[in-house]
Amino acid sequence: MKLTVHRSGCRGHANHGWLKTWHTFSFAGYYNPDRMHFGALRVLNDDVIQAGMGFGTHPHDNMEIITIVLDGELEHRDSMGNGSVIRYGEVQVMSAGTGIQHSEFNHSEENEASLLQIWVFPDKKNVQPRYGQAKFQEDEMNGKWRTVVSPDGTDNSLWIHQQAWFSLGDFAEGSTVGYQLKKADNVVYLFVISGELEVGSETLNKRDGLCIEQIDTEIQLKIKKNSKILVMEIPV
Repeated sequence: MKLTVHRSGCRGHANHGWLKTWHTFSFAGYYNPDRMHFGALRVLNDDVIQAGMGFGTHPHDNMEIITIVLDGELEHRDSMGNGSVIRYGEVQVMSAGTGIQHSEFNHSEENEASLLQIWVFPDKKNVQPRYGQAKFQEDEMNGKWRTVVSPDGTDNSLWIHQQAWFSLGDFAEGSTVGYQLKKADNVVYLFVISGELEVGSETLNKRDGLCIEQIDTEIQLKIKKNSKILVMEIPV
């Protein structure tokens, strides 16, 4: 098993006043030729948006976009006619396909919003744009993996145009956790939302990321402190 650590402090960072953002991969003003993507995973942005602020209407095409709200509320509007508020515990997916325009704003006038925005290269181009949103209960991921994104929407997950699976889990200190590959030859990007854990010889802390390649079938995690983890299984 091959492990490559991305420490939280080595990510690209920008403070725009209304937006504080950290980029795991090259994005906007952050360029690192060694951090262009990992397999089909193109963007992993860790954003904090001030109250009442946000991103004005802007376009996307031929990308699968996944948003996971970690705290607060995010208001979404798009050219497909969707308008919604995405809250803590909810996940949103958009297949940009032939092209969409959308805006995202912090719905609250008082509190910050924290979220992960993730882009995945699709396995089909120029598809009909589409939108999905779902809430996942905390007890669904307490001590176990909850698949929130998949290629086919199994287990009431949201689906995208890619052979990729996103899973969230909350695990207690002292536990040992296994993650079983859904598809042989896929790779995994593990992101520590909070906590501390070990994978192989590597210790990971809050907002650290880990590229995992050459996986037999299962990854073993040792939880050192209570941890909330996002696992993204993606094609090479």
